[in-house]
Amino acid sequence: MNIENAQVQMRKGILEFCILHIISRGEVYASDMLEELTSARIMVVEGTLYPLLTRLKNAGLLDYKWVESTSGPPRKYYLLTETGQASLKGMNDTWQELSDSVNSIVSKTDKHKAAINGLTAVETSVPSVENKPENPNPEN
Repeated sequence: MNIENAQVQMRKGILEFCILHIISRGEVYASDMLEELTSARIMVVEGTLYPLLTRLKNAGLLDYKWVESTSGPPRKYYLLTETGQASLKGMNDTWQELSDSVNSIVSKTDKHKAAINGLTAVETSVPSVENKPENPNPEN
């Protein structure tokens, strides 16, 4: 298994969820989304973001409005629709369940590893009965 590919797929799987969260805070410009996603180490490029925003708009989850800019052309700001807010709530519920489930499994694995390492340390620090040297003077 290619670990880098698995990491990319995991990030892609939560990208839509993260984008909806960013937009849920209020009207947001695409470059601000890119900046936040990049700083959160969810690697995204414009070529990924813009088609996803278009798909979310076509699905009725978000809308946009044009705002005049003093330093150039008008800017497109995205905002969630009511449908987008409802979808985000459902995704939040799913994320919480999934996060709790994954954390439970990871925690059990960590405890299992700690228990094995603990037993290994005890076994190596206490000689077993089979490996004990015989007492050359049985009267002592």
